Parts: sequence; C-alpha cells; structure tokens
Amino acid sequence: MSLTAAGDIREHPVPSEKVFSTSDKSFDGKSDLETAIVDADSEECVLSDERDIATRIISVDDDPSLNPWTFRAFFIGLGLSTFGGVLAEIYYFKPQTVLVSLMFLAVMSYILGIFMETFIPRRGFLRYLNPGPFNKKENAFIVIMASASATSALGTEVLAVQRLYYNITPNAGASVFLLFSSQLLGYGIGGMMRGILLYPSKMLYPGVLPLLSMFDALYEGGMAARRKLRVFYMVFAAIFFWELFPEWMFPLLTGFSIVCLAAPNNAAVSRVFGGSNGNEGLGLLSICFDWQYISGGMNPMTIPLKAQFSNFLGYLLCMVVFVAVYYNNIWKAQNFPFLSQLLFYENGTQYNQTLILNSNYEVDPTLLAEQGIPYYSSTWIVYLLTSNLASSPNGLAATFTHLLLWNRDDLRSAWSWMTPSSIKQMWANFDWKFWKADGMRKQEVDDENIDPHYKQMLKYPDAPNSWYLVVFIVAFVISLVVIYKINSTLPWWGFIISLLLATVSILFFGALAAITGLTFIIQPFVQMIGGYLHTGKPVANMYFVLYGYNTVSQAQLLLRDLKIAQYAKLPPRAAFTAQIIGTLLGAVLNFIMMNSIIDNQREILLSVQGTNIWSGQQPQQYNSQAIAWGGLSHELFSAGQRYQWVPWAYLVGLFVPVPFWVLHKFWPRLRADYLYTPIIAYYIGWLCVGINSSILSYFAVAFLSQWWLRTRYPTWFAKYNYIIGAALDGGTQVMVFILSFAVQGAGGTSHLFPAWWGANQGGNYDHCAMLN
Repeated sequence: MSLTAAGDIREHPVPSEKVFSTSDKSFDGKSDLETAIVDADSEECVLSDERDIATRIISVDDDPSLNPWTFRAFFIGLGLSTFGGVLAEIYYFKPQTVLVSLMFLAVMSYILGIFMETFIPRRGFLRYLNPGPFNKKENAFIVIMASASATSALGTEVLAVQRLYYNITPNAGASVFLLFSSQLLGYGIGGMMRGILLYPSKMLYPGVLPLLSMFDALYEGGMAARRKLRVFYMVFAAIFFWELFPEWMFPLLTGFSIVCLAAPNNAAVSRVFGGSNGNEGLGLLSICFDWQYISGGMNPMTIPLKAQFSNFLGYLLCMVVFVAVYYNNIWKAQNFPFLSQLLFYENGTQYNQTLILNSNYEVDPTLLAEQGIPYYSSTWIVYLLTSNLASSPNGLAATFTHLLLWNRDDLRSAWSWMTPSSIKQMWANFDWKFWKADGMRKQEVDDENIDPHYKQMLKYPDAPNSWYLVVFIVAFVISLVVIYKINSTLPWWGFIISLLLATVSILFFGALAAITGLTFIIQPFVQMIGGYLHTGKPVANMYFVLYGYNTVSQAQLLLRDLKIAQYAKLPPRAAFTAQIIGTLLGAVLNFIMMNSIIDNQREILLSVQGTNIWSGQQPQQYNSQAIAWGGLSHELFSAGQRYQWVPWAYLVGLFVPVPFWVLHKFWPRLRADYLYTPIIAYYIGWLCVGINSSILSYFAVAFLSQWWLRTRYPTWFAKYNYIIGAALDGGTQVMVFILSFAVQGAGGTSHLFPAWWGANQGGNYDHCAMLN
C-alpha cells in the first residue's frame, strides 16, 4: 500500500531500557499511550500522566556547556539534508510511498559524528571538524535540519501534475519560490502557536519518544552503548548488501507468490494474488523479502501489536470488499483496471482531461458534454468512501466521534488553552519588535505547573513569536505574487480562505496530534471545500489544497521537531536555524530531482501500473482528485450523481464508532474497546494502489517483534528492537539511494538486470498475468 495516510494514525511505542507491561485498556479516556513500565529489578512504576511519561522515559537533565553551534554539526547536517531531500523525492515516485526514517537520520548523524570525533585530528584547521566529543545537542541539531529537508514538498506534486498532465512547465525561479513559500507558511503559523501546542506537558508528542530515548541511551556511554552500535553496524551492513537482490538482481523477491507461479495466465489470480508490481493486485499470500516495501511508511517493529490488530482486520475486509465490488460490477467496475487512480471513459480508455479544459484551464461545459463524465476505478471509489467514513487520515467523521466517546479527557486537555487567562497571557508575551527581541522569557521558574523540560529551556534565548510572524509575512507575500505569476487560476481571496482553513485545522488537529499521537491528513476534505468554492477550476483546486493542507502538515512537522529540541535541550534559536536551512535546501533538491525523474521516466509515470521501481501513482491521484473535485464536483459528487455517497460518507462516519462503544458499555468482556473503528474503516480501502505483496510480511514482522520478542524476551526487546529497526531502515535507504542513480534511472538511463526467471523484465516479477 502506498498512501502515507495509511500509517498516520497509530499508537506510538516508547522504547526504554526498561521492560514494558501494557495495560489492557485501549481508548478508554485515560490515554492511548502505554502507561506502565517495569524496571530491571522488576519494581513496577506506574506512569499516570503525560508529565510522568516525559520525565521518566526521557532525561530532564541539561548540560548548558554542550555546544550545538559547531562547524561539524553544520557539515553533517547539510550532508544528511542533501541525502534526505533527494531520497524523499525519489520515494515520492515509487510504487509504494516510503518515508525517510527519522531514527535512521539520528543514528547516521551519530555514527558520522563519532567518526569525525575519533579519526579527525584536533589541530590546525581540522579542529573545526572536530572541536571535541560529539554531543547530544549537535545530534539533535543535525536531525532537525535533515528531518526538515527529508520531506517531499507538496508543491512538487503540483508542479509534477502540471508537467505530466497539462504540459505546463512553470518558470524555474517562480517554482522554487512557490516551494519556499508553501513550505514556510506552516512554519510561521505553527511557530506562533508554540505556547499552545508545544510548551505544556500534556503536549507530549509520543511519536518522538523513541528517538529521545535512543539519544539518552547512546550518550550514556559504556559497554551498553557500544553493544548497541555493534548490532546496528552488523544489521546495517547485512540489509545494505541484501537489498541489492530484491531491488535489482532478483526482483521476484519483492513478491514471491506460489499461486502466481502455479497459474501465471489467470487474470483473477493476478488481481487477487499478484502484487509485486504497482497496481497489480491485492497480494494475498504473497511473501515479500524487500525491506523497503515491508517497512514502507511505518516500520512494523515500532508499532505495538495492539495497534496493528485493527489494521489487520481492515486488511482482511479490504480484500473481501474489493473482490465483491469488482466481480459484482458495481460502478461498472469491470470496464476499468482493477486498481488505478486515473480517470477513464466509460469504455475503459484513459480520460483525456485536456479535451474538457479551455485556454484558462477551466472546465468548458460544451467540451465536457462532448467527452462525457469520467469514471474512477471502483476500488478507488471504495478507498474514497472508507477514508471519508474513517477520516483517520482524510477527514473528520469517525475519528471525531471515536475520540469524543473514548478520549473525552484528551479532548478537554487539548482545548484548555482557550481560557481567557491563557489567551491574555499569550497576547501580553508577544514582542512586535522582533529585531530587538533578546528571546529571554519572563516566567516564574518555581511554578509547579511548568513542564520540567520547558523549565530547563528558559535559560536559553527563545526564537520569539515575532520571528515566526516575519517568516509568515514573507511567505504570504511571496505566495500571493507566485500564484499570479504562474497563472494558478486561484484568486487572492481563495488563497486567504485556504490559510484560514489551515489555521483552524492546526489548532484542532495540532493539539490532538500532540496529545494522542494521532495525525490527521485532511487533504480530501480541503479538496472538497476548494472544489465547491472554485467550481470548474482543477488547477485552482490543486493550489487551494497546497496552501490549505500543506500548511497544516508543515506546522505539525515544525512543532514535532521543536518538541525534539525541547526534550534534547537544544537552544530554540539553534532549532529555528536548523529548520529554516533544512526546509529551504530540501525544497531546492526536491525541485531538481522531480524534474530529473520526470525527464527520464515520463512514460512510466503516466502509465496505469508503472513498474516496481517507478510509479506515478501519487501525481495520478492528486491530478484525478483535482479534476474530479475541482472541475467536476457537482457532476460527480453532488446529491443524485454517480458518486454521491463519497461526500455523504463524512456524515455516515460520525455514527460508525457508536455501536462499538455501546457494545463495550454493556458487554465489556467482549473487549470492543480493543477495536479502533476509524482505522478499521480506513484500511478497508488500504490496498487501492501500489505494491501489495508486502502486507503479509509486514504483519509477520509486527507479530514477531511486538508479540514474540516483546513478551518472551522483553529485556532484549527494550535494548535492541528499535536500534535494529533503525538499522534496517538505514541500510535499505542508502542502497535504494545508490541504485536509484546507478541503475534505476533517477538521473539518466535505467539499466535493468538481464532478464531471467527471477527478473521477469517483460511482465510482472511474480509471474502473474500482465493485465491491460
């Protein structure tokens, strides 16, 4: 499965040198975190709230003498930012969306830092590369810079769609400034909300706890840290050389299916059991040996098995629903490819969207009447329906109700900042004279309500709100200029509405993400709003989504990285600098790589299936959604139209969790609280795109790690599980980076391995039938 959204709602584990015991309670209003640990002496210590978790799991101590402002930190940071920015854009054009691992960036920066500390002399000019022992604050500085860069900017998606489907190549300078402004708007808004979404103890950001726990372990020193590094090196090297086989020499290992080998010419077998290539099939019973696709958007070794149960249930239902919809010919399913994100004519040929657009890239009713209303493949409609029902990544419905029923206390905590006294204090602390701001915060350090980590940060000059306001204003002005310079068709008032929508979303979903670890991707919801605001304007819809959705994502990334800085005691101005540098560098690298890949792989990116190396599935779905919502929202989705139940699913989704809550209320022994209904609903549409042969292997690794190792060998699990997960991600991503340029055509002509039984270059690698 390729959509990053699939992995965005999850329970985040908290690694430690201690052994965890997990409460049976799930979404019961207490917390979605595991709240009990047992130390090495088996003395139970119950962590009752977020403050306990943040202070017991992560060290509160700070050493102000540690200096992050070293040439070494910038040198490694820029190097890893370059690596991450390039790799993130390569992954954007993969058949399965894979994310650059934050843990991997952290471990790689640690290894490089220790290498420079150990082998570079501290004399002469070289002393700048090795000023002394590599410290935790340097490591955090590097990770934040590289993390900001290692994200594929959504603006490149807009530019890619324009190149691929509209034959528009915007001016390079305007394109780069588009990326700069769209990436920094969220930073400006999110930065001004730090007092609400960052500093309080209840804003825990559980997703970063494994990283900070690893930092504490690495910088403890002694034999334990050295053993961990030795394990990391061995696993890293092993997976690095192994990935050469499934990625190039023996691609059958991407999806080994006995059923496909037994019936290589059966179309039904290909749809259900195939999955080694993009959009091939559901991958039932296929075994994947390629860690790139097993790990994908979320490493199975880091997500508790309890959280995987709802995923697995949704996965089983997905196969049943997809097969039922296709073979019952619902929405004329059999006229179109089994899995696809494109738009089609009724006869199954690919829809030519340029034939319904006028010279201003707006839908012309006369031309639309000639071409007819397009169709989606039916499995993609199932995905749209279930994602709206769930809204786990894509909206507001079942997730809102689920949190209201099961996490009422978390919701109440998330909005405690709205009290009049809190708002008054925020206004009083705002310094408009940003150029004079010394950054020192006036706060009573003896106040027991202050977060202990934040209290330690008060000794350092802050990057004041006025700095973030300047970032916002500059990005706002540049955005206004750019949307007219590149003829986006988005009017100024639409741009402002998109930012207002983004600001409200940051407040709502930023607080919930910080407390519960649940991250909401609201892209389809924003597309729907934009579609009805700018009817008949698909290009305007793309830019509305860029500013309305990407701004939210960037704000959440900024706040997450600032929380890493707070936990690691990295001075705020160092974190601000790292984020700005990483973001700008990453945007430039994203733009360069996007153009290179489109130049060299254009035909593959436009094809329905792609290959197991390259795929246009992400720009395909972004474009088709823009046409459907931006150009044809009334014709496709309004009441009485073909796909009317897609928007209605938002309303229906509000009631999906209620039966499970009632069931648990009256029959608690049935453990309905173990089921997270938004995830189940969302995963019913999970297999709609990408390479699906990895799913069985994914759950097998999750079971091995999160049940067998965790329960049978808890001490070993606590020491090595997460470091091994980081090594597997790291070795894989380095090899993928090398192969992308060396043989897979990221920078020129691709060089496929010579065809043999294990490398079926003329069809699907698992030898299932190649369907047209």
